[in-house]
Amino acid sequence: MTKFISRLFLKESDDTSDPEVRHRVGLIGSGTGIFLNALLFGGKFFAGVMTGSIAVTADAFNNLSDAGSSIVTLLGFKLANQKPDRDHPFGHGRIEYLSGLVVAAAILLMGFELAKSSVEQIIHPEAVTFNALSAVILTISVAVKLFMAAFNRGLGDAINSAAMKANASDSMGDAAATSAVLIGSLAGYFLDISIDGWLGVIVSLIILYAGWEAAKDTVTPLLGTAPDPDFVSSIHDLVMSHEEIKGIHDLVVHDYGPGRLMISLHAEVNCDGNILELHDVIDNIEKELAAAYRCEAVIHMDPIDVDDEKTYQMRQDVDRLAKELDPNMTIHDFRMVSGPSHTNLIFDMVLPLESKLTPEKARDMMEEKVSSMGSYFAVITVDRPYV
Repeated sequence: MTKFISRLFLKESDDTSDPEVRHRVGLIGSGTGIFLNALLFGGKFFAGVMTGSIAVTADAFNNLSDAGSSIVTLLGFKLANQKPDRDHPFGHGRIEYLSGLVVAAAILLMGFELAKSSVEQIIHPEAVTFNALSAVILTISVAVKLFMAAFNRGLGDAINSAAMKANASDSMGDAAATSAVLIGSLAGYFLDISIDGWLGVIVSLIILYAGWEAAKDTVTPLLGTAPDPDFVSSIHDLVMSHEEIKGIHDLVVHDYGPGRLMISLHAEVNCDGNILELHDVIDNIEKELAAAYRCEAVIHMDPIDVDDEKTYQMRQDVDRLAKELDPNMTIHDFRMVSGPSHTNLIFDMVLPLESKLTPEKARDMMEEKVSSMGSYFAVITVDRPYV
């Protein structure tokens, strides 16, 4: 279903990181949601009035609120597609995350309200109204909601949109809630037992979990999340494919909304190379990154001595000492400055996030290890990894 929906609305040539493509797909998904939820509201409200069923009428207004969620998503994609301005030079892409967060909040609210009404139904059970028209309307509603869940999930996966995935979770929650109403009605009518309250509690827990997951998917990029390891690896491979680049470090991926990235990194080059030629190489790599990943790329050039055997060997020794502190520790920007009484070893040390050492403790321990090698003094800057 996901692949079918993707093929239906996306061409093979479409770049899903392109804000214009995301905008078009977002409008299709949100517009479909508004239309179908409006139809469901009209049908259920009519059936509820004709049959006097409070459950069906309440479910109708739930669909009306779902149409509101689709409107929020629609506005989110419209606003996210605005051009950069003086106050927002990186564009408005993160509004898409905010619209997804609003939908997630609506899912959590629905789950809470359903849990509340279900507990009240368990404590004070009431006879469940049932008639054939209500059953037909509710069955159609479940089928439509399952289609909308698959539809939104397909589009959300295709363009990696947290907002569309939140709408998919919302639709699944509605399908589950409506199914509970239908099963409770059937059980009350044919078996003369009241289980709709208990079913409601189970469904509310499912909805609350879906809302929590949807909220995490939208809050995480707003807070700042580590980039995908495969994406990091592809950046590394592209940069290192140039023979002039001896190593990279301090790679940072800044996310300003889907399809709006800024990449910054440090590239190590031979300190004896021609500075103008190396600068040209760096410029070309920035252009390659921009073309490949639709991003702004900024590369800082770090000169290193690759020909001095003594410096190379000392760097290897210091790297070994760092890994004694933590196997995942790395060093970079290594250089030696010799003096009459001692030699300064100047370098940056990357402390893994999961390390139990504090930056201060790691620096102190590393300085002590370097001093034990002889007349050496370590000048260390402790970094944290961003990828």
